[in-house]
Amino acid sequence: GTSAENISPKGKVINAEGKHVYPGFIMPNSTLGLGEVDAVKASIDDSDTGEMIPHVRSLIAYNAESRVVESLRPNGVLLAQITPRGNLISGTSSVVQLDAWNWEDAAVKVDDGIHINWPNTFRRGRWWMGEDRGYTPNKEYTETIDKLKDFMLQAKAYANGNKEVRNLPYEATLGLFNGSKKLYVHANDVREITDAVEFSKDMGIKNMVIVGGSEAYKAMDVLKKNNIAVLAQRTHSLPSNTDTDYDMPYKLPKILTDNGILVALENSGDMERMNSRNLPFYAGQVVGQGMDKEQALQLITLNAAKILGIDKEYGSLETGKSATLFISEGDALDMKTNILTHAFIDGREISLETHQTVLYKRYMDKYSK
Repeated sequence: GTSAENISPKGKVINAEGKHVYPGFIMPNSTLGLGEVDAVKASIDDSDTGEMIPHVRSLIAYNAESRVVESLRPNGVLLAQITPRGNLISGTSSVVQLDAWNWEDAAVKVDDGIHINWPNTFRRGRWWMGEDRGYTPNKEYTETIDKLKDFMLQAKAYANGNKEVRNLPYEATLGLFNGSKKLYVHANDVREITDAVEFSKDMGIKNMVIVGGSEAYKAMDVLKKNNIAVLAQRTHSLPSNTDTDYDMPYKLPKILTDNGILVALENSGDMERMNSRNLPFYAGQVVGQGMDKEQALQLITLNAAKILGIDKEYGSLETGKSATLFISEGDALDMKTNILTHAFIDGREISLETHQTVLYKRYMDKYSK
């Protein structure tokens, strides 16, 4: 690094002796800022009406002043991909930094990709209608894929046409065909994953990512051959099937990484916004499965940045990159030692105060007198 003698007199010198410096952690596939209180429907804005709505942009609904968002910063999570939910084609995500005045101020990469919820190969019976609770083959699986193919073929024709009549859903997909946007396919079953890969190839979509991928270990040859990255499901999950190894969610990132697949961690599921603060500890869980600590760190830094297409600016501590980083008293992947003293986004020091810390100090003062 730069010697103390070469630092500008105007610069701020931080004595971080004995501490650890990390690039800001990155949370992909998140609904942060799109919902506040799960029990209050009016505060949830993570989905819209319609089956195929790629033109619906999550960014403009992002609430930069969310108290949930501020709770991530003290754990080192400084960037996130804000992703719509629901429907067959959910909409378009964007990447934001987590200390901003509004969505425009927060934007890091606008409209980075489109999200498809791939149909399930199996469907659980609707018990409230008297159906068996068990899983049965989804009879609409092929029909739903055909719907997707038809939509994408029409979108591709629109991309190659004269566009006399503007079509917003088709227009939103143009980046998929020229490579400026990624297609994020939310799929778990091995057949779903392989079918999604074939779909992307057939449609001429240049960049694709699998999201979730609980059975990605069964499709590694296909993923590696087609250079497809995986945003792996949260490590603190149950196995996807009764015959799946009980620890598969823990070890999946290591298995995929060891086989040459680019992997980052995501956190969709129950209470996903609140649980996002645990992102570093999900990576720490993978260390417990034998992954090298530096590799595990990349699951939530450089690998995530590469998948989201922001690695020229974020994801590692390198000359010329954004100074988005933090200082921790100890190992930031361990909840016992993840104790931040300073954090910076784009070189600007940010507050580590949250709604929780304010209340903590208020009542500590009250009852200490």
